[in-house]
Amino acid sequence: MAWFKKTKETKTDKKVKTQEGLWVKCDSCKEIIYKKEIDRNLKVCPKCNYHFRIRARDRLKLLIDEGSATELDSDLMSGDPLDFKDITPYKERLKENQKKSGLHESAISVDALIEGHAVSLVIMDFSFMGGSMGSVVGEKVSRAAEQALEKKQPLIIVSSSGGARMQEGIFSLMQMAKTSAAIGRLKDNGIPYISVLCDPTFGGVTASFAMLGDIIIAEPKSLIGFAGPRVIEQTIKQQLPEDFQRAEFLLEHGLIDIVVNRKDLKRTLARLIEFLS
Repeated sequence: MAWFKKTKETKTDKKVKTQEGLWVKCDSCKEIIYKKEIDRNLKVCPKCNYHFRIRARDRLKLLIDEGSATELDSDLMSGDPLDFKDITPYKERLKENQKKSGLHESAISVDALIEGHAVSLVIMDFSFMGGSMGSVVGEKVSRAAEQALEKKQPLIIVSSSGGARMQEGIFSLMQMAKTSAAIGRLKDNGIPYISVLCDPTFGGVTASFAMLGDIIIAEPKSLIGFAGPRVIEQTIKQQLPEDFQRAEFLLEHGLIDIVVNRKDLKRTLARLIEFLS
């Protein structure tokens, strides 16, 4: 009868401990990848070439000559003209994002060198309220354009944004016209403007300065558009292509000029500046 008795297995309470943050799941191919491998590859997936979102200051280090940056308008901070409140009052939301990101706003503006070429450079940071464009972002972009005009040097804007900031209402929407007019003055005076689109670039940013570049560059597989694909499908009652609004789709249909890997972006910008100048 012993043949039919289950032998009691000894169980141990020991659990294998794994250190958090060692692995990253790619948003595109869904592969699990060692985080240090991603970091070594400039936050680019080695399996599918998906470009992860990176912070503005990290991107700044990748693009400019070391030690050449002078930050501009760093003291500008958003007010609360509408006394806006949703789940969290706008003033509190700003403080939370400033603490989390270490930035005063969702864009930084610098005067810097790219392979020896003087440029005015604005970089948006999606981690700060989705890179939304409020009055301060519009002011920084406009001032950078004015400085580029004054110094006769190229303007480069790296966009990563969900669009206009709803907490500032019409004040935010006004920045679309304001920034477009400032960039228009560059064109009138023959000053080059290069727009770099990163994942994601949407809404009022796409509808204004992001798509006004003399040359428009995008990182691979970046989502770029005005409204999201779900909204468009519901509006036109049609299914969209699988790669709709991806950088490669926009390149194929003539909406952007070139798709450039992150590791090649600095050199590409330098060559374009040489050509345009």
